[in-house]
Amino acid sequence: MTKLAFSALGLAVCVAVLAVVALAPAGHAQSEPGGGVIRGVWTAQPSRWKAEGEFVQLSMRRNSPGHDWNSSFPVPLAELQGLSSALLRGSGEARFQLVRDAGTTSFEGRFREGDGAGHFSFSPSAEYVQAMRAMGYSGLDDEKVFRLATHDVSRAFIRELNDLGYARLDLDDLVRLRIHGASPQFIRELKALGYDHLAVEDLVRLRIHGATPDFVRELKALGYDHLGAEELVRLRIHGASPEFVRELKPLGYEKLPSEELVRMRIHGVTPDFVRELKALGYDHPSVEQLVRLKIHGVSAGYVKELRDLGYRDIPIEDLVRMRIHGVTPEFVKRMQGRSGQVPVDRLVEMRIHDHER
Repeated sequence: MTKLAFSALGLAVCVAVLAVVALAPAGHAQSEPGGGVIRGVWTAQPSRWKAEGEFVQLSMRRNSPGHDWNSSFPVPLAELQGLSSALLRGSGEARFQLVRDAGTTSFEGRFREGDGAGHFSFSPSAEYVQAMRAMGYSGLDDEKVFRLATHDVSRAFIRELNDLGYARLDLDDLVRLRIHGASPQFIRELKALGYDHLAVEDLVRLRIHGATPDFVRELKALGYDHLGAEELVRLRIHGASPEFVRELKPLGYEKLPSEELVRMRIHGVTPDFVRELKALGYDHPSVEQLVRLKIHGVSAGYVKELRDLGYRDIPIEDLVRMRIHGVTPEFVKRMQGRSGQVPVDRLVEMRIHDHER
């Protein structure tokens, strides 16, 4: 049987109802706050997660009345007790556990050539639930505790956030911070850079878009000391990197406002484009002019073709007008063949009136 066939078979088998034995680790009291049983199906493969150590891409799914839940995330192999690297990449029966502060998820199934599938069951920690209630988190039913366990929202994590000024966050916010890697260490590093007590939404967005403390430090070294979280996110989204800023500096564009950096990136105003224009005699156009040139398709090649036809040092606004109204080098050649050198304003007027005779 091929790996693909086995994966399909594993997923099909997961639909069947199998009894899964919950293995509670010693010293970790287990209970079920709501009296229900959390069960579901799982698949797993070696992960391509670029981090130190070996990781497993673990996918979990539940289908029950009122609940259709699935999640997929990388887990360090070392955290899956009972699962070896040999079995992960080979074949055989599998029985392993993911032990979290909130409870233990037990897995049973089989691997075939690196693809695993089976069933899981979850046992919440009575100690964790009691401690969470003491912290003010009431109404912790089975589903909520399972979610907290899946994303490893531990008591230690919550205490660290409390110490950093993030007390009594909503459960959803705690989960979002964990999912996106907005760790206490991440928060501490941002605080040291002057970003004290950002909103949870800002922390999550910074992580989602890769606005790391290193990114912030590089921008600070380039003179961008007081950018807001939204500005940092926009710079990252549009690729206005520290390297982009460094390339613009020797071209005469130093300490541009962040919104101008973003506009340049949005419209494709690259350092190469600026250099090409400079070589054609356009030294240090404004950002607005550069953006208009790109918006209307005034390339360095277009300018060079016009120069070759005798149109040198055309003002930028005239170049834009010519492109807007379709004054192409081919059109200019035709008009020159009939009337000799034609002024720019006349060329534009002729195109406006669709003059091709």
